[in-house]
Amino acid sequence: MFIQTEETPNPLTLKFLPQKPVMKQGTLEFVRSESASSSPLADRLFDIEGVERVFFGGDFISVTKKEDKEWYILKPSILGSIMEHFVSGRPLLHGGEEKLKVSVENEDALSKEIREIIDTRVRPAVAQDGGDIIFDRFEDGIVYVHMQGACSGCPSSTVTLKSGIENMLKHYVPEVIEIRAIAESSAA
Repeated sequence: MFIQTEETPNPLTLKFLPQKPVMKQGTLEFVRSESASSSPLADRLFDIEGVERVFFGGDFISVTKKEDKEWYILKPSILGSIMEHFVSGRPLLHGGEEKLKVSVENEDALSKEIREIIDTRVRPAVAQDGGDIIFDRFEDGIVYVHMQGACSGCPSSTVTLKSGIENMLKHYVPEVIEIRAIAESSAA
């Protein structure tokens, strides 16, 4: 099995491409080892000293390291863990991969429009860099989003958010005044 790696705009995060689907739908991020018990692969990656965050995308895995660790030391162990997981045929999540639900039933028209723009124009580009951006809500002219994977903690994410995504949203949805990233939650 060949696993390709790519650098991301975040120097603390590498993108691993196992040439196989990782998530059938949605994305999943683990920000602490305690939250990784639902995934055999995430759990194993957190066993590697220096791994700080694990993110699963459609066809990639982003791993964020602690600042004081070096990639040349971590990368072989991460590659070995990913390879062993996929070769073993174990599931990504205990109990199988459940559909990640997003409640959009009660969303107003502007929120639906903003979500659609983010989902179709922003998320595919962000995924190429090993991350994700999830629409949370639109309130008083402010769009709130969660930054995940390589985007979380990336030095250039603020510039991308303000100069790129915010300007695009303002262009398509004049009611948008600002976009803000929400700080990490304590959930997986």
